Amino acid sequence: MNRIPQLIKLLVLGALSIFLLSCETVGYYTQAARGQLSIMTGREDIERLLADDTVSAQLKEKLELVLELRQFAETEMQLPVANNYSTFVDVGREHVVWNVFAAPEFSTEAINWCYPIAGCVSYRGYFSENAASNYAQRLSAEGYDVYTGGVDAYSTLGWFDDSLLSTVINRQDYQLAGLIFHELAHQVLYVQGDTTFNESYATAVEREGVRRWLKSKNQEESVTTADAVLSRQQEFVDLVIAWREKFAELYDRDMDTEDMRDQKQDLQQQMRVDYERIKRGWGGYAGYDSWFARSLNNAQLSTVASYNSLVPHFNALMAAVDGDMSAFYQRVKEIAALPPEQREQSLSELCLDC
Repeated sequence: MNRIPQLIKLLVLGALSIFLLSCETVGYYTQAARGQLSIMTGREDIERLLADDTVSAQLKEKLELVLELRQFAETEMQLPVANNYSTFVDVGREHVVWNVFAAPEFSTEAINWCYPIAGCVSYRGYFSENAASNYAQRLSAEGYDVYTGGVDAYSTLGWFDDSLLSTVINRQDYQLAGLIFHELAHQVLYVQGDTTFNESYATAVEREGVRRWLKSKNQEESVTTADAVLSRQQEFVDLVIAWREKFAELYDRDMDTEDMRDQKQDLQQQMRVDYERIKRGWGGYAGYDSWFARSLNNAQLSTVASYNSLVPHFNALMAAVDGDMSAFYQRVKEIAALPPEQREQSLSELCLDC
């Protein structure tokens, strides 16, 4: 019965898109509505799947874990679980969505697209890889730096009940936990038009949730593994942000276009060399090799900054309230309500060394 009002919401959203031609095309919204509808109609109740003898033991183990994580998210992380992640959907493909990012050739600032619910964000999502690729090619032909990446899960921001997708089911337990905490965090708070704030906040909640969950299960070895992963991730993020600033400095210079292109390529190569330097301390881990094998253009660099640059500030806020999640969410909401410039200033004051 709960699906009926959600289907109505989907129809309303589709009808609304017709009146938003100045923001995006009807065709784009149509594919988005169809994609979301396919997920909603493909839902299978997790409790029923657990009672189904034809379901593999491996899948059942993961589904039982999801129910456990739902409970932890609600009781320990104070996240709005409701009916989220109570259903499973096999989407039948490697990724559920492909996001397209773009930035001018000589700017580190990604371009934004605006939507009725999410507001303005620095990506455009497609439920078809071909559609994403076609749009990316169009932007590239217009002279933009373009980056396209597959996405395995997303939040509907409380507009619909989110489902567990087949694209994430085989992740390690702590990674699956992090994903659920991250996406549910968006349902607590989402600031239209501020991707960096939203994603950094959700990432901070994700990491805190994973640490607490692993410790609650006395999985010290997993805690060590997760900490190592987070440490590598932070080194990667710090590297990208530092080099993004170097690119920004280059673009501020007054020079011939071809000279700037040459220096841009030089910086990209230097960045790869710097990556090899920090990778030597990772004990053979090469998980970011494929990322650095790509062009390292402005659009690609923007994806990392959007998701991580403010995480230390939210970590500082978490520490300031002694890990009290209720107090943390309340303080984040107060900061989110500020005008953009004051919001940035308030976050900066939380972590002077960040």
